Amino acid sequence: MPVKEELFNPAIWFKLDIQGKSVGYFTEASGLTAEVETMSYNEGGRNDFIHKLPSRMKHPNLVLKRGMTTVKDLQAWFDDSYNGPSRTTITITMLNEHAEDVHAWTFENAFPVKWTGPTFNAAQNTVATEAIEIVHEGIKVV
Repeated sequence: MPVKEELFNPAIWFKLDIQGKSVGYFTEASGLTAEVETMSYNEGGRNDFIHKLPSRMKHPNLVLKRGMTTVKDLQAWFDDSYNGPSRTTITITMLNEHAEDVHAWTFENAFPVKWTGPTFNAAQNTVATEAIEIVHEGIKVV
């Protein structure tokens, strides 16, 4: 049975939209994780197992990385969050090698909590990168 080609589209980069406005493209995205925490409950008289009950959903921070650009949108967004974060909806869209949308995720009530600039070392020939770390209240597949 032939395998569909679209199942293996590589993720070349990721686009970040803040309230519908595109603010940049990233080469790395991590933290696309959702996990259900469980609570253990020992039932009286039953010693052969422990009940595991779902309690709450947790999501790690989203981290986006890219090469440095002249666009300062990320730094401005981070600076604004220090004086009282403006929680907003953001969308991460995975793009393929033809710049076509492959998959997208929306994050509610998001705001940046950490910005990391490049590390400079004249002995290395590497791309200067920046990263932004974003907290949110959940992931929705678009």
